[in-house]
Amino acid sequence: MRIATWNVNSITARLPRLLAWLESSGTDVLCIQETKTTAEQFPAAELRELGYESAVNATGRWNGVALLSKVGLEDVTIGLPDGPDYEGVQEPRAISATCGPARVWSVYVPNGREVDHAHYGYKLRWFEALKAAVASDAAGPRPFAVLGDFNVAPTDADVWDPALFEGATHVTPAERAALAALREAGLSDVVPRPLKYDHPFTYWDYRQLGFPKNRGMRIDLVYGNEAFAKAVSDSYVDREERKGKGASDHAPVVVDLEV
Repeated sequence: MRIATWNVNSITARLPRLLAWLESSGTDVLCIQETKTTAEQFPAAELRELGYESAVNATGRWNGVALLSKVGLEDVTIGLPDGPDYEGVQEPRAISATCGPARVWSVYVPNGREVDHAHYGYKLRWFEALKAAVASDAAGPRPFAVLGDFNVAPTDADVWDPALFEGATHVTPAERAALAALREAGLSDVVPRPLKYDHPFTYWDYRQLGFPKNRGMRIDLVYGNEAFAKAVSDSYVDREERKGKGASDHAPVVVDLEV
């Protein structure tokens, strides 16, 4: 079974690349973030032609998550149970479902913007709600994972130059503590292998030749429970999908399971 996660940075803009990648990659389940569309505008028909069922949590031009599956899509939960609002809005940042033998979440954790911004506190509260929501499945016997854009680099090795990020979001002690708390629910970081260079970055800014210079971050993560982690036979960052015209600024993270 092949499961992947990919922040596509607009499924409308990325649809031709997404469809081609799904055809060539052999992916059974894909967790998508930043759809930047409504559920009504989501390209479910085009994906159905490739054999994928879709579950979508999307309300407009910002945020949005989805799950695609060729192996079943059952017990779908839209949104983060008891998750916090931001400025009175429950943002579309989480969706979960049972896909064949595994249960998965696709999450798009709030960015946080700046440490003194209200969005930063919202991000930390969102992590707390996520931990509470996944605790039962994380402790269960079946393979379970939370996949997506976590907007946190777990360690200094996960950013291309830690000195440049000092005092900025994505690397603060509080954000990393939130990740550690999530792992304490019974999850572990499934670290992919890089296909080039020595570290598996998953995101490169469009600006200042970030990708050609490999000025990246590892913020797209796979957190699996014990049953999931034991089933992993391979994991890698498909950085080829970050290349060329019309690419997302994130690359897919692919995980192969023996289940």
